[in-house]
Amino acid sequence: MATTTASRSTRLDVRKTYKLYIGGKFPRSESGRSYEVYAAPTRAGAAPRFLANASQGSRKDARDAVVAARAAQPGWAGATAYNRGQVLYRVAEVMEGRRAQFVEEVRAGEGLSPSRADSGVSQAIDRWVWYAGWSDKLPQVLGGLNPVAGPFFNISAPEPSGVVAVLAPQASSLLGLVSVIAPAIVSGNTVVVITSKERPLPAVTLAECLATSDVPGGVVNLITGDAAEIAPWLASHRDVNGLDLTGAADADGVDWGALEAAAADTVKRVIRPAGTGAEAVEPDFSDEPGLGRMTAFLETKTVWHPKGR
Repeated sequence: MATTTASRSTRLDVRKTYKLYIGGKFPRSESGRSYEVYAAPTRAGAAPRFLANASQGSRKDARDAVVAARAAQPGWAGATAYNRGQVLYRVAEVMEGRRAQFVEEVRAGEGLSPSRADSGVSQAIDRWVWYAGWSDKLPQVLGGLNPVAGPFFNISAPEPSGVVAVLAPQASSLLGLVSVIAPAIVSGNTVVVITSKERPLPAVTLAECLATSDVPGGVVNLITGDAAEIAPWLASHRDVNGLDLTGAADADGVDWGALEAAAADTVKRVIRPAGTGAEAVEPDFSDEPGLGRMTAFLETKTVWHPKGR
């Protein structure tokens, strides 16, 4: 018994080095770099608590992610809306099964109490279910049969923009992350996401949920690392159709105005951070989400068809 107790007291933690999530796989960064992730301080003067190592993504990783997202987009958009809703609901089921891990990662990363972290995880899972339910309702709400003067049908229907680059919220590591990913992919877009640099662990666990659900590889691609380094390449990438700058408000070294200007060169659809200029802030993700984020990366296709008399 004494030997067993001694061996337990000297056991070393198994420290993880988290990888990227690109094309349904978990590659290391091609740069070979990683950085240390620490828990948020719970009191003044406390020593930082090491959590894990995370891969530090590079320009090449971002380009690989765009290639994977582009390859997956036609198939994802071509699936029936009902099927996309089923797939996304399955993600929520897997997230629910890993609730305890999410709660611990959110608590450590954001410095929350266990009860507040648990509430935030519940909101994130519920938010994912809410967006999944919109999958087969968007065409009815946003499309329509338009009145025209002539023997024609004039039908408008929403279609996805394509590949969307997302700067995830820096502070809200799970609820904010879900609130920017789910509305983009529910309609058939695919995404390349730069996660919160200081709080990446919930994003990596979400990637593991995506990988073990029915989401096709490439629909969601997650890159950990420095947004200031990676975002300019995504903003100027000619195979990216949309840019969500929500997380640029609090990301160190990110000039979201310059990113918006770079996006304009290829006529990307852009979501700006809440507020303007130096006063830009992350929104309160606990508020009702509304339809704005789902419609931001949709285009309306109108078809004319003759009808008999």
